[in-house]
Amino acid sequence: MFDFIIFLVLGIAFCIIGWRIWKFEQITLIHRYHYKKVSKKDRKAYTEKMGKACIVIGIGMVLNGIINMITGTVYGWLCFVVCFVVGFTMILMAQKRYNGGLF
Repeated sequence: MFDFIIFLVLGIAFCIIGWRIWKFEQITLIHRYHYKKVSKKDRKAYTEKMGKACIVIGIGMVLNGIINMITGTVYGWLCFVVCFVVGFTMILMAQKRYNGGLF
């Protein structure tokens, strides 16, 4: 039950942060060195990709908590790993394209 609550709260937090980055273009929610080379014209596309990536990771956390609570199997962790890898790959691709690298 404890892990369900932790994953649910963290997943919802990631989704809210991702939503704010994506829809409100709150680039300041990302660490400064990750966006210091992003041009003004690319800011909208950058925040959209970064926000969506955070939402994907957050959804993976929420699904992990729900699936583990209901079934007690490793399928929840599998879902989390898949969503984390997809979200992290999206972050890396956005960083490389708009910032020229991770830092």
